Amino acid sequence: MEIVIQKFGGTSVKDVAARKQALVHVKYAVDHGKKVVVLVSAFREPGASYTTDGLLNLVHNNQSRLSKRELDMLVSVGKIVSATVFTEQAREAGLDATALTGSEAGIVTDDEFQNAKILNVDPTPIKKMFKKTNVVVVAGFQGATKDGEITTIGRGGSDVSAAVLGMALNAELVDIFTDVSGIMTADPQLVKRARCLKSISYDELANLAHNGARVIHPRAVEVAKQANLSMRIRATYQQPEELGTIVGERNPRISHYRTVTGITNQNNLTQFSVSTENLTSGQIFQLMAAQNLSIDFINISTDSVVFNLPQMDTRLAEKTLATAHANYRMVSDCAKVAIVGAGITGTPGITARIVNTLAKHHIDILQSTDSYTTIWVLIHKTDLTAALNSLHDEFLQSHQFTLTQQ
Repeated sequence: MEIVIQKFGGTSVKDVAARKQALVHVKYAVDHGKKVVVLVSAFREPGASYTTDGLLNLVHNNQSRLSKRELDMLVSVGKIVSATVFTEQAREAGLDATALTGSEAGIVTDDEFQNAKILNVDPTPIKKMFKKTNVVVVAGFQGATKDGEITTIGRGGSDVSAAVLGMALNAELVDIFTDVSGIMTADPQLVKRARCLKSISYDELANLAHNGARVIHPRAVEVAKQANLSMRIRATYQQPEELGTIVGERNPRISHYRTVTGITNQNNLTQFSVSTENLTSGQIFQLMAAQNLSIDFINISTDSVVFNLPQMDTRLAEKTLATAHANYRMVSDCAKVAIVGAGITGTPGITARIVNTLAKHHIDILQSTDSYTTIWVLIHKTDLTAALNSLHDEFLQSHQFTLTQQ
């Protein structure tokens, strides 16, 4: 039994026309002898009460008096609505389909409501369904605890559901359908010359996802790598024969791997520079942790600690540092730019090119750090578009790898 997983995001199932296009891909797979597990997100139709945001608005969203467990009960409904409506339309299109909730599909999670972790997937229910049907539509983003309490896996959790089901069912392929044609070298809304990549490694895609690329949840990529799952990122509006971006291990036929694969960004950050004159580095970190503030982009020197926080956490961090009589300064409205590529490892001169490119465009670097495959720079948000375009021109204006015939 050849099984493929197809995950459709909210914009891919938002209305009848969108679902009709999604069903083109489902039917294509069935016509080619595949059993199909379809993961659907909640509808993303503006103003509808059954979207995730619409359901939360019914209970005053962040001001709700409901517990996280009860909020999971509420938001899980959106995916169930989506799964059942998609199944109805699939049957109207002549497909033999059935719908399951996440828990009915065998997904077992821990009890961290609103952000549950998948502990186990029992493939038996779906395999049993495939004995009498070709298409199983699963409500993504959700599961249940061992005690049967409904849980949700957090925003982007439908991607994770697709990957873990693919692993449990030993699927031939996991297709992630979105509203873009694949993984882009940069945000096409900000970078005019951004282009779609034909292939990308698990590690590169995970790094892009962790650093702001919103095409796929990074945990889904990590699961796919662990299971060595074949994965593609595709657009729902593309024809089934179009491949999108293929995700896997680095292609051994690439003799000179591209240095930089993509550039991404995170916005609305605040940079804090805290003096260690009155507090030790450890005490500063403890202060932030005690307020459940997850700091990022950390630099430690002999006289200060520098870190970043999302803008929404700025006021709490300020109050915490002031109460502790810390000497600090901050820079608001920052953006973090990540330059990602497997070819960065062992290649000299990459940082020099970044620094020189930004200097040429009079863009100040407020902070920087690097890893084997990623270099980060913090800049003023007002410089973001110029920074992304200039760095894209420097590293990605042409294909920087060659293929050898083997």
